Amino acid sequence: MTRIQSRRNRRQFLEESMLAAAAMAAAGPDELWWDEPEASRSANEQLGVAVIGVRGRGNTHLGFFAGRRDTRVLYVCDVDSRVGTSRVAQVAKRQGGQTPALATDMRRALDDPRVDIVSIALPHHWQALAAIWAIQAGKDVYVERPISHNVQEGRCVVAAARRHRRICQAGLQARSNPGVRDAIRYVRGGNIGRVTLARAICYRQRQAAGPRGLYIVPQHIDYDLWLGPAATAPLTRPRFHHDWHWQWPYGSGELGHQAISPLDLCRWGLGLSTISRQVVSWGGRFAWNDCAQTTNTQVTWHDFGDKSILVETRGLPSERYRHVQVGVIWEGSDGYVVLTSHDHGVAFDRAGRTLRQFRGSGGSAGHFCNFLQAVRRRSCRELNADIEEGHVTSSLVHLANLSYRLGHRTALADFRPQLDYELAQLGHAPRHELLTDALERTLRHLRDNGVDLQSASLRWGAHLTCDPVTERIENHQQANSLLTRAYREPFIVPAAGDV
Repeated sequence: MTRIQSRRNRRQFLEESMLAAAAMAAAGPDELWWDEPEASRSANEQLGVAVIGVRGRGNTHLGFFAGRRDTRVLYVCDVDSRVGTSRVAQVAKRQGGQTPALATDMRRALDDPRVDIVSIALPHHWQALAAIWAIQAGKDVYVERPISHNVQEGRCVVAAARRHRRICQAGLQARSNPGVRDAIRYVRGGNIGRVTLARAICYRQRQAAGPRGLYIVPQHIDYDLWLGPAATAPLTRPRFHHDWHWQWPYGSGELGHQAISPLDLCRWGLGLSTISRQVVSWGGRFAWNDCAQTTNTQVTWHDFGDKSILVETRGLPSERYRHVQVGVIWEGSDGYVVLTSHDHGVAFDRAGRTLRQFRGSGGSAGHFCNFLQAVRRRSCRELNADIEEGHVTSSLVHLANLSYRLGHRTALADFRPQLDYELAQLGHAPRHELLTDALERTLRHLRDNGVDLQSASLRWGAHLTCDPVTERIENHQQANSLLTRAYREPFIVPAAGDV
């Protein structure tokens, strides 16, 4: 064993030991632009709540708002009548017999002046329009991430919140976790030197989505309302719920499903407030021949000038990267910080010696509480994840997916020279080393999952250069046209100037 290998092994041992110990143990956002001049609302005043989309994540929303004295769930909104009926019974029990109304169409709840808050957890293609409708109806809004299905409609949500002076929180729950907030302050405080790279890791094992085909929509689902802004189309997946994540007209793939959370923390830790200047994303869907369209293996590089974010998603069985399965690594000149979850993380020096540990508390209650506090005080400055933050991070997801979808297929056997060529266009040797390492690890990952590297291919994404101010793409006109979508009447997302 060489001396260099010995030092590396010792550093890896120290890192692994401290991360394991942390796992066993269980700077606020930038100043926002306004405070509502109207009087603060009393903490004793009960706020009326409508929750829209209650099957999955929305059930957590119900659990929070229905279990408090200062809020009352007035509406349960869902296009699936079976799910909605079940949730109404659960909420009524939690509210001591106060039964909410069941609404298939959310507009019924939005028209009710008793509703103060609308909490949204819908398929991605519905999030922005639901938020805009709620804001226009004078409600304060909590909307899950991603807050949009494309870049332009996300900016429209922000414009609506500003124009109508509504409190609007993005569902980036980790921003309210005490341990995460401590880690962010530590990273931004210069404690690991100059930080120029953050890694978002999302190795979340998934299952195939089922065979392609035409399927019958269950009778208890209002399919026209479910489609909403999306084009009229037959059902092409066997599992109606959840697997919409993997179809482009409705979802955003793993980047928008789970990787968005570590991606947001990367951006926050680096102090970045805009979209990236350059983005390139490559990957594919390997080993499965199913109805899904999105990737199950993807690598994205976001360049912000002197800082960058590397995002890796994997849906096939995978080893952890530096002990992280879903989490974040910030790399500085004097050390690095690893978050292995929202509950724990460790800071190391360059030799792998522990500098500090971070411990938080899991769950979403803190983020919902932060939202309620801002609503009562009528202060956007109180929010830990103002809608602008949700928009910027969601846009990074959309830009990565645009790059991937506009790319070209390359045989894996020929991919190394292709990568060398593409990276030469980007310049800067460290970028070359970073992405080459990501490629080599990805190829090993695919080989370990039985993918024939001689016959398989992946898609190398288009290299997009972006204007962070206008949020337009400077070098690819087709990509600009995909910053929005064609909307189906009457589910039209208005332009930012018309919200």
